[in-house]
Amino acid sequence: MPLVAMPTQTLKSPSLAQLRHFSLNSMISSKNSISRTRREVLKLARSLSDREAKILNHSWPFWARPDQIIPSNPDWFIWLLMAGRGFGKTRTGAEAVRYLVENCGFHRIALIAGDIKDVRDIMVEGESGLLSICPPWNRPKWNSSISKLVWPNGAVAYGYSAEDPESLRGPQFDCAWGDEFGKWRKPDLAFDQLQFGMRLGRRPIQIYTTTPRPTEILKKMLKMKGTFLTHGRTTDNMLHLSPTFAETVISRYSGTRLGRQELDAELLDDNPDALWSSRNIEKHRISSIEGVELGRTVIGVDPPATTSGRCGIIAAATDGRQHGYVLGDHSVFGRAPLEWATAVVSAYHQHNADCVIVEVNQGGDMVAAVIRQVDASLPVKQVRAFRGKWLRAEPVASLYSQGRVHHVGLWPEVEDQMIQLTPENLAAGKSPDNLDALVYALTELLLTKHGTARIRGI
Repeated sequence: MPLVAMPTQTLKSPSLAQLRHFSLNSMISSKNSISRTRREVLKLARSLSDREAKILNHSWPFWARPDQIIPSNPDWFIWLLMAGRGFGKTRTGAEAVRYLVENCGFHRIALIAGDIKDVRDIMVEGESGLLSICPPWNRPKWNSSISKLVWPNGAVAYGYSAEDPESLRGPQFDCAWGDEFGKWRKPDLAFDQLQFGMRLGRRPIQIYTTTPRPTEILKKMLKMKGTFLTHGRTTDNMLHLSPTFAETVISRYSGTRLGRQELDAELLDDNPDALWSSRNIEKHRISSIEGVELGRTVIGVDPPATTSGRCGIIAAATDGRQHGYVLGDHSVFGRAPLEWATAVVSAYHQHNADCVIVEVNQGGDMVAAVIRQVDASLPVKQVRAFRGKWLRAEPVASLYSQGRVHHVGLWPEVEDQMIQLTPENLAAGKSPDNLDALVYALTELLLTKHGTARIRGI
């Protein structure tokens, strides 16, 4: 069954036919044309009846960009939409499912996310989720207790967590939509189990919407014969993004490795010269500390040398097995001393920490004094690093190789610095402040004897 681009719903109104000429693509060609086209669209829209306006509002082909439309190529069975943050991936996935249900006879769908909460909060109930984008006259009913959507025509979608691949053993589908595939904890197991269930209909298909992560299963999917890849960048959807987002996020990360992955959706491999690999970090990542009996919790701090620099602030803990857990990255950028000190104190109380480990090479005793201006009761342990970043980081990297450190959730900024820590980058003057804070915290927790930090000896 060939899949073609979604047809626009037909009305007998000539004004709607005119409106079709004013696509989103023409709006973004230049600032002048944006203003002019918006005025023209608004003028024409005022001539629509309520019924016509409702249909237009839910006509995805009118509002979508070409790269958000289901591929017309008949040979694919996996559509991989690999795009940057804010591209509109979730909306595209939801609209694709809606189209398949309304127009192509697909009737049993799997909705899969990193956990069942994301299925509910993003894929179904979210701003771009299925309940929001389906028109009132064909909106499915959602039973959150059993993660089940039922459309008026009888089509059914069930929600599944990628953290529980076994839940996909048994059910069968003619369509599946997996959101943020790159952040699934067990992507290979979940993907494999899903394949055995794709056995309904003449042509079962799968749709994956994700920001890329260099996982083996994603690389495998890209090489599969039936995969159709759509690649997109954050900037493709600038018309619908907040100006503040453009100023604070895009300008800050554009050109960086993190930006290339999260904004430009590049699939970046690990650097063999780096101390850490994303594969190893991912292998030992956990989604929560539920069931883990934590021991000490500390906040590692690498203060900025100037007010325009970054203050690395990392929360980490240990357990009875002498494993470490990275609980949060609270680092801040471009803050005055009292402001970053406030962020340190906030992280301390948020994680109910035992003490703050702060590097004092740059500011000496003044660094601890600034923190105590915010909270005089805070226990602060000062460390002074006499050896280079690489030598300090090596013992901590060894802990990761042994599988003794687990990231609780995803912390892209510090992880980006970890997999970029190479002799070449250090020689170029790149300062991984978040990573330094992580090294201080994990050194205190896992590489000390009798509570005495070994920073000096590293």
